[in-house]
Amino acid sequence: MNKEVEIILSEEVSKQYEELNRIVGEEIEKGVESSFHQSLLRAINRIKELLRQNPFLGNQVHKRLIPREYLNKYGVDNLWRVELPNRWRLLYSVYGGKLKITNFVLDFFDHKKYNKLFKYN
Repeated sequence: MNKEVEIILSEEVSKQYEELNRIVGEEIEKGVESSFHQSLLRAINRIKELLRQNPFLGNQVHKRLIPREYLNKYGVDNLWRVELPNRWRLLYSVYGGKLKITNFVLDFFDHKKYNKLFKYN
């Protein structure tokens, strides 16, 4: 029996996603056919669809490396990372029960913020 896979965006990601959609809409109205924003939005939409097919699509982050911010704010016990264009990253957690698997998208951001969050130099 295949389980249903649900994609939920955190409140912050939902706001970022809406803003990205707004920017892309404005670009398209102005006749911009290709931009970083359009590429990022396409990639996020593609990842969302791929996660429905395979909830464990990304690279798992070792438990000891999960940022305390995510442990405290979301209570996650697993974290997965997917690369996006221009060295951006999308982070999500997976949880589920007998009938459904949920991918909870926690964040997406550029490489600089990613490095800061994970305390990389």
